[in-house]
Amino acid sequence: MRFRHPDGSTVHLSYCTNVHAAEDLDGVLAQLGTYAEPVRRRLHRDRLGIGLWLARDAAHALTSDPASLRRLRGELDARGLEVVTLNGFPYQGFGDEYVKYRVYRPDWTEPDRLEHTADLARLLAALLPDDVTDGSVSTLPLAWRTGFDADRRRTALGALTALARQLDALEELTGRSIRIGLEPEPGCTVETTADAVAALTGDGAPPAHRIGVCVDTCHLATSFEDPDRALPALARAGLPVVKAQLSAALHAEEPHRPDVRAALADFAEPRFLHQTRVRTGAGLRATDDLDEALTSGALPTEAPWRAHFHVPLHAPLRPPLTATLPELRAALGQLVGGTEPLTHHLEVETYTWQALPDGLRPRTRAQLADGIAAELGVARDLLTDLGLKELP
Repeated sequence: MRFRHPDGSTVHLSYCTNVHAAEDLDGVLAQLGTYAEPVRRRLHRDRLGIGLWLARDAAHALTSDPASLRRLRGELDARGLEVVTLNGFPYQGFGDEYVKYRVYRPDWTEPDRLEHTADLARLLAALLPDDVTDGSVSTLPLAWRTGFDADRRRTALGALTALARQLDALEELTGRSIRIGLEPEPGCTVETTADAVAALTGDGAPPAHRIGVCVDTCHLATSFEDPDRALPALARAGLPVVKAQLSAALHAEEPHRPDVRAALADFAEPRFLHQTRVRTGAGLRATDDLDEALTSGALPTEAPWRAHFHVPLHAPLRPPLTATLPELRAALGQLVGGTEPLTHHLEVETYTWQALPDGLRPRTRAQLADGIAAELGVARDLLTDLGLKELP
């Protein structure tokens, strides 16, 4: 979906396909007809943006076989779909029954991460619509925090600098400009926007015209960051917001109450990490997962908790829990509500549909397509409320 910003530029809205468990090219092609095209039809649009997730095997198949890449581009065109952004955070196995910490490997200290991201950039340059010259790829924020020392930091930043040089060469060859956005996430070495500023403007930082930030509004809210402060701080630091992922976190206002804890326990599941945070006078207190927060006693209960659980934008949670939709609205106001947008790539990213409690989980493919379309409808309304005009 495309929108005209009041400054005349085009803002793209897509949904991220990491919600679909497709590890190979056949799976990627199948999901276009099973989900993406039906979502487009539900929204009554001639064209729909999707943020493709291409796992390692799918990306390798496309880079090694030009005919496969032409086939994918042909399928996108035939189904009224377009791609301006890729999700390069998960490397493989994102649809496995157990993901947890595995999603952070390989990290930016490992050659496989650089190779995979460079492949994604080349693929995106070939997949961009004919009238679009700029693409974005989101990636993990260097590494998970454990064991990340100064030597590993230098290695990771050096890999990003090497990637930037490859992206410069790619633009010279193709005329397509691809940028990479580190996605701050709770528990990682770059958890907050302030961490991103420190990493990407200090010694050894990669060039900002290629390497910037992907703002995930669920992560922003989980870490209790104020969008009205955090996002202008990125701009003041000269860091581009390469893309933004629109999502909401889980909020528990009174975690000391037994009914609140019981409701939170319904969201503690074995597949993904659900990092949990509470803001205290001494700063954030944290656990790596929601079940740890509920059982360890590590978090104080006299202040609200937030958990990294991407909850659907369109479906209000049952009391006593809520979602961080106010923070999403505030973030969008900063991202695209000003005289010119901080980013032109927006992506609804709710990958946890099948991890939701039973009463909220879609039971059929049609129900999942309905939910994705409804989320995009909410995002569309938020954008038009800010003065953006939906384009045909």
